[in-house]
Amino acid sequence: MPHDFDLFVIGAGSGGVRAARVAAGYGARVGIAEEHKVGGTCVIRGCVPKKLLVYGSHFAEDLVDARRFGWDLPSRGFDWPTLRDNVLAEVDRLNGIYETTLSSHDVALHRGRAELVDAHTIRLSSADGDRTVTADKVLIATGARPLVPKLPGAELGITSNEVFHLEHLPKSVVIAGGGYIANEFAGIFHELGVKVTLINRTDVILRQYEAALRDRLMQISTMKGIRFVLNCEPTGVERTDGGIRLTRKGDDPLDADLLLWAVGRRPNVEGLGLEAAGVALTEKHAIAVDAESRTNVDTIWAVGDVTDRVQLTPVAIREGQAFADTVFGNKPWTVDHSCIPSAVFSNPPIASVGLTEAAAKNKLGQVRIYASDFRPMKNVLAGRNERSLYKLVVDDASDVVVGAHMIGPDAPEILQALAIAVKAKLTKAQFDQTVALHPTMAEELVLMR
Repeated sequence: MPHDFDLFVIGAGSGGVRAARVAAGYGARVGIAEEHKVGGTCVIRGCVPKKLLVYGSHFAEDLVDARRFGWDLPSRGFDWPTLRDNVLAEVDRLNGIYETTLSSHDVALHRGRAELVDAHTIRLSSADGDRTVTADKVLIATGARPLVPKLPGAELGITSNEVFHLEHLPKSVVIAGGGYIANEFAGIFHELGVKVTLINRTDVILRQYEAALRDRLMQISTMKGIRFVLNCEPTGVERTDGGIRLTRKGDDPLDADLLLWAVGRRPNVEGLGLEAAGVALTEKHAIAVDAESRTNVDTIWAVGDVTDRVQLTPVAIREGQAFADTVFGNKPWTVDHSCIPSAVFSNPPIASVGLTEAAAKNKLGQVRIYASDFRPMKNVLAGRNERSLYKLVVDDASDVVVGAHMIGPDAPEILQALAIAVKAKLTKAQFDQTVALHPTMAEELVLMR
């Protein structure tokens, strides 16, 4: 007997939706299951609503700077529920768009949980009961979730999932973590008037980024008033009359109204029936896949954060596209996971692509470093002593630009175009031959000597 579906996708996030839509476009009968809203972490409780909070929080500085540009703004009151509710409304709108996309491509959406029974059979559970369907091929795209450490009282803290639903802003917050989520929310909370303390187990934040950029971010953040407590090892969390108390090894406890855990993410592999289907996991409890996103079971693939290759939404989307093109479109290709641009929407933001200086020296040996350390024109007139830093890493033997790193206003917007040049292996000489676009911050990229 034929299967109910040619493809069944478990998880309707960015990667799963892309794979379902493209496979259906090739004529496949596709079903997809999602137990939360359609759109996944990025759209529902991640990148998109977080970026909107970044925009909202940055008005705090813009309104101050406006006075130097001639604007008289006596009232600078802020209302958290207005920002929160508008952001959530935008999330609902995007959720509707994703659902419409699936519907318009005749993808059958199941609202509830999906669990593998075997390599072709999926048990679907919802409030209306359970049923079983079969599929010729299965794609797992269940993403990842914020990690909460196993400490006494750790459940008293929240994660990035809950930030967007806070009833009111706290007066103070302790943020545990040194990665991009921790630094982004540190900037957001600080600009909204919250006293921020960021703690980290080591003395390095954003360890995968260029050292000069992360040092500059810490310097600027400290000047703004964000407190960093490094080499901090939490031992437990207690509730107090005013909020929470985080105890730590070898030092006094930290008190705050709110504790935010931002200590990493864990692939969502539990409860999927992977053992029943014989799907193997990696040592990091992610689904093990090859370059074509195929698991050790011939009929099952996996894409996105559940594979823990590169936890970025655009990567999941490309993996979903490659899967559908290869398996259903007879257009085989694989995703190149090298030279992927990334950004930290901190205040100011960081953007990076390619090799850091340290990585380039380890890989290539002799490299040349070009840097521009300057104060943006807007900051000069605003009287804001905040400097940007652009850095290019060049292979000395070939003159190819192998890395580009930036911290400053609009750095992610600028770096997206710059990433094309790095990916295309353009040389420093070709950068130098390009005429500057003046007056811009980006012109510094072609003026470094």
